[in-house]
Amino acid sequence: MISTKVAVAHPNIALAKYWGKRAYGHNLPAVPSLSVTLAGMATTTKVTFDDDLAADELVLNGSPASGEPLTRVTNLLDRVRLRSGVRAKARVESSNDFPTASGLASSASAFAALAVAASAAAGLDLDVAERSDLARKTSVSAARSLFGGFCELRAGREGDETLAAAEVAPKTHWDLAVVVAVTREGPKDVGSSEGMKHTSLTSPYFPAWVESAPAMFETVKRGLLARDFSVLGPAVEQSALAMHAAALAAAPATIYFTGATLEAVLEVRRIRASGLDAYLTIDAGPHVKVVTRGELATEVAKRMEQVPGVLRTIIARPGDGARVVESGA
Repeated sequence: MISTKVAVAHPNIALAKYWGKRAYGHNLPAVPSLSVTLAGMATTTKVTFDDDLAADELVLNGSPASGEPLTRVTNLLDRVRLRSGVRAKARVESSNDFPTASGLASSASAFAALAVAASAAAGLDLDVAERSDLARKTSVSAARSLFGGFCELRAGREGDETLAAAEVAPKTHWDLAVVVAVTREGPKDVGSSEGMKHTSLTSPYFPAWVESAPAMFETVKRGLLARDFSVLGPAVEQSALAMHAAALAAAPATIYFTGATLEAVLEVRRIRASGLDAYLTIDAGPHVKVVTRGELATEVAKRMEQVPGVLRTIIARPGDGARVVESGA
């Protein structure tokens, strides 16, 4: 048997951050999150189940991959095989058109694309919620990349075994843009899973983060639904900085910022002081994302490109969810 499917997924940027997991197992988030799925950056993943393969194989951005990346891929594939009855091993070829493992949510788009391609190649007819749950079991943030536009993922509860993201608003809901100020092309020093686990175990601020995050999430959601930038922007910025405050208070500190990150943060404040709607968010990485109105994106990008240490900018707007784009024999 040889069965091939190809899927595309886009990274999502959390406007209300997810950071930390429940102690109940099943890879459940400790706090609710709300995100926007971004066009302008994409992961393309091809999955081929082949009876002649002795083991699963992973090719990432053109190079064979092993270790933890392959283990995580195999874990998702095993869940697909268990549900579908397919026994064949798979060859997975995945590539990103943006920096990988650097804080631009490449794992979110990667495992969203893998969930879609693998389930389709195995002949499973899953709805979007089922694919979202399948992706979440490997990468929590990947659950959100199954959906286009704006979506939410509630916090896990004791007894949960399945948990999927849900749409909050379509991509046409509001003409927002996210200007990504890229400050580093290589992978980050501390992975997201490692960083959040260390934070949850050692940071005295982590309990306060878990307690305060739901209110920030609700404010972000309220601002989004009302298309009120004066409500949305400050809550987005507070959520990001509160997350990083918890990480910085870990022992030893988990630091994702670089000098260029801080310069970019200061520039966002200067842009806002000049009268433009611009608020920052930062994931577990050194890049600064500026949430702004669509008509301001070019001007904001131009100003961010002048910041010392910013290598380039990417203008991204709300995009589509993960989907099959091509099938093979």
